Amino acid sequence: MEPLARREVLDKGFVELLGVLGDDNTVVSAARVSYLGESKGEEKDKKLVKFMMKNGHTSPFEHVVFQWRIKCPLFVRSQWHRHRTWSYNEVSRRYTDEDIEFYFPKEWRAQDTKNKQGSAGQLEILDAHFILRNTVAVAQISYAALLQKGVAKEMARMVLPQNLYTIFYGTVDLKNLLHFIELRADEHAQLEIQIYAKAMEDIIKDYVPWSYEAWREKRNG
Repeated sequence: MEPLARREVLDKGFVELLGVLGDDNTVVSAARVSYLGESKGEEKDKKLVKFMMKNGHTSPFEHVVFQWRIKCPLFVRSQWHRHRTWSYNEVSRRYTDEDIEFYFPKEWRAQDTKNKQGSAGQLEILDAHFILRNTVAVAQISYAALLQKGVAKEMARMVLPQNLYTIFYGTVDLKNLLHFIELRADEHAQLEIQIYAKAMEDIIKDYVPWSYEAWREKRNG
């Protein structure tokens, strides 16, 4: 399937928009159906979108749906799947041992001394690159050896580290997509998932410009 839009992310990852159901006019129509109303022209329709966003009338935004194809490291996937309003289907390493790829960061971050789950600033330590690459190399050798000995893929995968790339489909409505971006593009989120969230934000603004503008205004206070 040819994506509508694509952004390269990290060293080997990507965000692809595969399909969109609805647009800003869908939001307006869903809002006005309560009294069997119709569009009142672009200016009034945009004002309605802003009013709903500002005042938390969010159900009309649920009628716009985005389908994505994501390639990301496992640790990013784990954070992503905490958002249970999405629908997911993911590549299974129980079925396939092909296209094994790993994420290697260009820079390393130091542990934040105040935030136990966060990082703070770049860490100058060249050995970190060697340690990670050596760990991945050993894991790949071990994985191949287990498969060669006849071990099931569902068990052999246990030796693969968290920087293994995975691919999944994710489908979500506009309301919950904006909530995801608000949380995961925030400076307090892990940098890697921030990059994915910002890539998605960059894509959707062209598909729902009124809703996006209203959301940005609300977010910026």
